[in-house]
Amino acid sequence: MASSLLTRMPMPVKLGVPVAAALLAAACSSTSSTSAPAAGSAASGSSSSSASGASTTGTVVGTTAGSAGAFLTVSGKSVYLWAKDGKNMSACSGACAGAWPPVSASGTVTAGSGVTASDLGTITRSDGTKQVTYDGHPLYYFSGDSAAGQTNGQGSDGFGAKWWLVAPTGTQITGADTASSSGSSGSGGAPAAPASTPASSSSAAGGWS
Repeated sequence: MASSLLTRMPMPVKLGVPVAAALLAAACSSTSSTSAPAAGSAASGSSSSSASGASTTGTVVGTTAGSAGAFLTVSGKSVYLWAKDGKNMSACSGACAGAWPPVSASGTVTAGSGVTASDLGTITRSDGTKQVTYDGHPLYYFSGDSAAGQTNGQGSDGFGAKWWLVAPTGTQITGADTASSSGSSGSGGAPAAPASTPASSSSAAGGWS
């Protein structure tokens, strides 16, 4: 019956049936091929957003062994306390901060091996930046230390008070450290200046250690 109906159809209709079937098949193939990249694109977007959410590294305070005992470091570089500072208060600014850059808090401040996490803290300086403290002592680098492990600032009296390495217990280390001889500026006297040079020095609460 179907054969006789097809025979009776006009020639244009007979040709249109296979053409329509071919067009339908091509449309299905096109739909299925375009859906695959969409899924791949979604997966790629998910991967990229995951990578952008990676955490950043903060300031890690660690320790280094020295001839006078272990002392605090940040990225291997020696850090110091200043005898003129008050507890949780920095008296070093201007030219003083140029010679003894404050240890700035970057991200989360964390304790490395041998460091007591509860002794770590931060203070806000007059310029709005955050400075790392340890047991209440504001911490500083020394501009005369050009490499990790150098202790050229140990025992310096630059800007009118002593600068000391800091023990993991939070106390100042007053003994000489053999690493201090490795730098060109000796005990840190190069950037030293009279105590009256920085205006903030005269208002410091001295004597706390």
